[in-house]
Amino acid sequence: MNPGLLKLVHQCRRLIQSEFGVKLHLTEEHLEQHLADYASKTRSAHLIRTWETLKPQIPNLVLHDDTDNEKRLYRGQEIAEETSRGSSSTSEMEAERTRKKKVIYRGQVIG
Repeated sequence: MNPGLLKLVHQCRRLIQSEFGVKLHLTEEHLEQHLADYASKTRSAHLIRTWETLKPQIPNLVLHDDTDNEKRLYRGQEIAEETSRGSSSTSEMEAERTRKKKVIYRGQVIG
């Protein structure tokens, strides 16, 4: 294996471990796919640059595009979608109205 390629792989693994807490091993099956997945989820510009340098040097790399299923991510983790946004806003409005009806100041009900 090329020493420059190995250095880039180690650098990607180290950056992934520091950001996501996942330790990828060199002997792992589909290591290049795992590297690509974490590189697509990262917020680190350094990891993105390292992966972009490494990507052309990997033979037979097949990337899976998830552009059809646009998933919302927060810090690299998928966010569960809310099923009913309209009903939650209605319940919030009702809660606001009930809060405004009764105000207690120094033990006395005001308003």
